[in-house]
Amino acid sequence: MHWLVDTLRHYPELAVFLTLGLGYWVGNLKFGGFSLGAVTGTLLMGVLVGQLGITVSADLKSVFFLLFLFAVGYGVGPQFFRGLKSDGLPQVLFAVIICLICLAVTWVAARLAGFDSGTAAGLFAGSQTISAVIGVGTDTINNLGLDPARAKAMIEHIPVAYAVTYIFGTAGTAWILASLGPKLLGVNLPEACRAYEKKLSGGSGDGKVTAYREVIARSYRLKNPELAGKTVAAAEAGFGGKRVQIERIEREGKLLEPEPSTVLAAGDILAVAGRHPDLVELGEKLIGPEVEDRELLEVPVEGLEVVLTSKKAAGKTLAELAASEEVKREFHGVFLRRVTRGGQELPIGPGLKLDRGDRLRLVGAVKDVERIAAKIGYPDRESTQTDMVFVGLGILLGGLFGALAVRIGGISLSLSTSGGALIAGLVFGWLRSVHPTFGRIPAPSLWMMNSVGLTMFIAAVGIDSGPSFVAGFKELGLALFIAGVAATSIPMIVGVLLGRFVFKFDPAINLGVNAGARVTTAALGAITEAAGSQVPALGYTVPYAISNTLLIIWGIVIVLIT
Repeated sequence: MHWLVDTLRHYPELAVFLTLGLGYWVGNLKFGGFSLGAVTGTLLMGVLVGQLGITVSADLKSVFFLLFLFAVGYGVGPQFFRGLKSDGLPQVLFAVIICLICLAVTWVAARLAGFDSGTAAGLFAGSQTISAVIGVGTDTINNLGLDPARAKAMIEHIPVAYAVTYIFGTAGTAWILASLGPKLLGVNLPEACRAYEKKLSGGSGDGKVTAYREVIARSYRLKNPELAGKTVAAAEAGFGGKRVQIERIEREGKLLEPEPSTVLAAGDILAVAGRHPDLVELGEKLIGPEVEDRELLEVPVEGLEVVLTSKKAAGKTLAELAASEEVKREFHGVFLRRVTRGGQELPIGPGLKLDRGDRLRLVGAVKDVERIAAKIGYPDRESTQTDMVFVGLGILLGGLFGALAVRIGGISLSLSTSGGALIAGLVFGWLRSVHPTFGRIPAPSLWMMNSVGLTMFIAAVGIDSGPSFVAGFKELGLALFIAGVAATSIPMIVGVLLGRFVFKFDPAINLGVNAGARVTTAALGAITEAAGSQVPALGYTVPYAISNTLLIIWGIVIVLIT
């Protein structure tokens, strides 16, 4: 044991990885339906390892924190700038108001309890579940020009306050929005979501069946005399508005690639593609008996993620696009399986409005999918390669911008390199959504930058603050917990009521808007589970992008005003 302790002290990088391993393990443990999460688990394990008296380089913390903040900005950049458009402004304004309320309530609680700036920053970070404030708060205190001993004491209070308030910040927000929220709105949440789904689906169906059912292909022998002699285009138009499409024809042993003007003949075997329920309902009824014809159905198909960049498609609903004859011709043979925005899958229906930067999952024949992908956006094929030129220069430029300082009353104020990295991430993420030919960061790499970037920073913070953590916890624990409950609960209760009475948000998305404004993905998960629907996610992305930026910046503000 003595050898192990000496080795960890001599090689602190090993202590960091020990903390990461233990932190992720503890963070994933379930207590009922709740888990601490990787960040809190890593912080607590860092404090434990830190009792061994290990010193970690401050440069290590800075490098990984900048990587994390750039990744945060990159991920929300498209939604951040999309929200600034006129149709997103109500949600933007709502998010700004909630962020101001969060700041105000935390500041009042900190002043009433007599907390110093470090404790206030930790209170804000934990109660609002915005872990990045630990870093920006530390940077801000270091830039205040305080006596080193006083600055060190404040900085050591940040992780203590965060640890005490984070658990209720997460679990409390989820409970308030998922359980108390529907009561404050006076609605049955599942029924409200079903009503919204019907609105999305144009009033027909429940809005869920077409979003997730598998697209299939079947072969039928043409026996219906009403179709024989008609063109392919006319036959497809006769399927009651269903997207049932003729992909191939076998005639007298020969395979034909049909055009819209191709005339069908009795006895043709048709390879027909469509959604499973449509073919089950209409295939044999309107065409003829289903037959086995493997060669006919061996059409190369693919599913492809496409980043939407087309100005013609962005801003329009699926219903508006489907009503266009040009779109009907262009999308022949291609089916939309999924729409993802800001990492959240959206329920598909005619009322869903597309935006630039949305990720569309298209399924169909390879030739058709490739043709459409080139017209509406950029195919985002699976790749393990990250554009590190983009990442490196982005963090450099953001850090240089954040390092610019102005002096007010003898105090040097700046966004700091961390705030600059966040802003650079926003801009570079938006550029990627508009011009997706460069700046690729695959999802696994982005997760690594987001999760491991932050937890590596948190591990170092926990190890450094370990010796003083226990004393700070004993000194501030109860008062901090009470302040955290207030700082978590008041903004969310006010937010639900503001969304209902002032902003008039639909009850189905009101709670999602609040979860986004508080940057709490765990709460969104609890809401969608309670609703039995993904509809609340429609209100999540824009407020999430705005608040994820503002709340981090508020980490600077809370230090300056406390």
